Amino acid sequence: MATQVLFLQGAGEGTYDDWDSKLVDSLRRELGPGYEVRYPRLPDEGDPDFGRWVASFHQALAKLDDGAVLVGHSFGATVIALGLAMTPPARRLAGVFLIAPPFFGEGGWDSEEMATGSDLGARLPPETPVRLYQGDQDTDVPPAHLGLYAKAIPRAVARTLPGRDHQLNDDLSEVAADIRGLAARP
Repeated sequence: MATQVLFLQGAGEGTYDDWDSKLVDSLRRELGPGYEVRYPRLPDEGDPDFGRWVASFHQALAKLDDGAVLVGHSFGATVIALGLAMTPPARRLAGVFLIAPPFFGEGGWDSEEMATGSDLGARLPPETPVRLYQGDQDTDVPPAHLGLYAKAIPRAVARTLPGRDHQLNDDLSEVAADIRGLAARP
């Protein structure tokens, strides 16, 4: 049976088709057989509503089996992190992989609707590995947000990827290698 991978897109007009579809293509190619990458279209990507995106995430999450992997890019990564912190999953997750997630709260961006919070790691499923990725050439989400997430989720492994932009230059080879590495964990 294939390992299920749920990929949540970032926000912005055209992101699903014109931008993050390239990340999904890279992930599928790099993971190869044995992985089923699901890529749901989230509502109103040009003007996202956090509550609607979290509800869509929870609907997609409910359709996954034990041992699924979550991958989110940009705002989609924030939705995964905060959505899991709000409502823990009913099933065991193999891992959570957050790519260039904007941090909302102290030191990050302001939002009345959401706040990441310094206790985020304590609100995530404790047995689930968390990986963070950010390109050091990201001009959309400040690279400092990676450090804010690493501080809020102390058990997370954070990786700054040199020479990579917000889209990680459309190359998720490191993310795929880390996902495949989950099978090697004791």
